[in-house]
Amino acid sequence: MKKIKNITSLLVVVVLFAVNCSAQSKNKVRKLEYNSTYNYEVATVAVGVDGTKLIKVWGYGKKVEDAIRKAKQDAVACAISRGFPAGAGGRAAATPAIVTDSDVFTKNEAYFTTFFEPGGKYLQYVNLSTDAPPSGADRVKVNKKTYKVGVTISIAFNELRKEMEKEGIARSLDSGF
Repeated sequence: MKKIKNITSLLVVVVLFAVNCSAQSKNKVRKLEYNSTYNYEVATVAVGVDGTKLIKVWGYGKKVEDAIRKAKQDAVACAISRGFPAGAGGRAAATPAIVTDSDVFTKNEAYFTTFFEPGGKYLQYVNLSTDAPPSGADRVKVNKKTYKVGVTISIAFNELRKEMEKEGIARSLDSGF
């Protein structure tokens, strides 16, 4: 009888350990996905005035304000490295990335560290945003520690391209092939 209790206790401990490891693994994966530099959730909303792009970006953060700041950073980073998808019911064509090199952020790490710091230069290219406290569908609590917030942003795309060209990060449009 004592042997059966010991075996049962051992099995319970093993099952609890396996469940705990699985939960930690899911949390680790989720954290890596939310903090990834490639995790841009972007949709083109409309065609902006010349030189601007109106997009909706979703950012993640522990607080709503952090998620909004991350969404603004992601909008500018996406313009630089990935471009924007076609959208607005087919009225807005896809916008190619300013820089075609996929390692742009690692090759220019020193520049982009200061560029994307809180209150950094990237904010010069965020013309307009709906960063007032979002309502309903624009703010979702993903889990106990993470918010997902959607922000509509107008990006000064042409100005950003000029800055990247000036810094030698992007090739100018008038340079040869």
